[in-house]
Amino acid sequence: MLCALSGEVPEEPVVSRKTGTVFEKRLILKYIQENGKEPGTDEELDPEDLLDVKTSRVVRPRPPNFTSLPSLLKAFQDEWDALVLEAYNTREQLSRTREELATALYQHDAAVRVIARLTKERDEARDALSKITVAPSAGGASNGDAMAVDNEGLPEGLVEHVNEVQQQLTQRRREKRPAPENWATPDEVSAFQQTGHTDLSVSQASSLDVESEYAVIGGLDGKADIYSIQGNTVERSLDVGEPVTSTVWTGSKVILGTSKGSVKVLDSGNEVASFQVHAGAVTGLTVHPGGRILASVGVDKSFVFYDLETLQQVSRGYTDAALTSCAFHPDGHFLAAGTQSGDINIFQTNDGAKVVNFHLGAPVQALVFSENGYWFAATGKGQQTVTIFDLRKEGDAAKAKELQTGDAQSLAWDRTGQYLATVGSTGVTVQMYLKKAKAWSEPLRTSVPGTAIRWGTDAKSLVTVNKEGVVSVLKESE
Repeated sequence: MLCALSGEVPEEPVVSRKTGTVFEKRLILKYIQENGKEPGTDEELDPEDLLDVKTSRVVRPRPPNFTSLPSLLKAFQDEWDALVLEAYNTREQLSRTREELATALYQHDAAVRVIARLTKERDEARDALSKITVAPSAGGASNGDAMAVDNEGLPEGLVEHVNEVQQQLTQRRREKRPAPENWATPDEVSAFQQTGHTDLSVSQASSLDVESEYAVIGGLDGKADIYSIQGNTVERSLDVGEPVTSTVWTGSKVILGTSKGSVKVLDSGNEVASFQVHAGAVTGLTVHPGGRILASVGVDKSFVFYDLETLQQVSRGYTDAALTSCAFHPDGHFLAAGTQSGDINIFQTNDGAKVVNFHLGAPVQALVFSENGYWFAATGKGQQTVTIFDLRKEGDAAKAKELQTGDAQSLAWDRTGQYLATVGSTGVTVQMYLKKAKAWSEPLRTSVPGTAIRWGTDAKSLVTVNKEGVVSVLKESE
């Protein structure tokens, strides 16, 4: 009897009740499990349909080719050849396995080295980040990733200076001094017109400041011009060597901030100090009312104080967003800093502690304090308004007024707090606050575009500069 599936004598034969065919039991059970039918037919077949066939178990005879010595020798030779081939294949596989293992170990070692290097770089980055990022105050918004870094306070000598200046200026403000006799009247301001304009050697003008009858204009081409307002001429050009992003003039010192993070102090046209503190562009400079302390802000989220007498950096503070502009309070005890996130943070000058923040709603383009001590004006990128904030209030209530000025890239409040000048791509405006009527008016609006604006002596002129490097003077024609 031969199995219908394997063609060999079955060791455990069974026969199908339906067809009488003989099968090897283990083979037919597997076939039924997979197909459910009998081989060679379409009839269903179940294990119960198989009948065991009882046979006597006998030792199978050795094939005829194993019954002679030559046949045995041939069988042994075949077995030896098979063993030799198997040994060769085993050695070959072992060699490949060793190579694969060596490659895997090398890759593992390389991965460990990379992980160690990345871990070191991560730790270094965290350490660097901790120096430029701080956790916001309880009243501010948190980004979830800020790391707490303490702000530095001023040295004791400068703290005393700040306190003295604050007491003196606050007392003067309480006396409610009237405007100086020679100060420009609303009628004079409303009669302003462009009386002169001059092409500068500076191209891509970015910043402007006025001292007495002179102005300094910085440009992104790495130059700065000293301009005579009365003479309507450029008297001197300075080669800064780096794109100028911010400019202030105090006494005999011209101070320039650059896009490479430098703060350069020039006295009588000569560079007397240079600070490389900011990791990125300097976006704002402002001088303390006492004239001794300079503050700078930058995109690296830090604000830095310098002593202009000793020409040294004296303290540093950090915020949770890139800073875009800054201004000292008229009493000098606060520093306001505008941020890229649309907030205006107020810090104490003495210790750099954040005391309050106001929300503008757009990256802060410019901000300036009023001489009255409790108002400041700010404008954001893309906004067509200038917002007046009241320091005495919080939240939305702090927004005292929104002035429809059009695009405003620079702001300048006169020293009496009467006139707020703005300039942008749509031109120059002057907004006036009528204290008796508690209302705002607009005595002047012109189409002279510009990127920066400042008041001249006694508020009887306005100096503007546009991005092409043309400086203009607006005043009452003679």
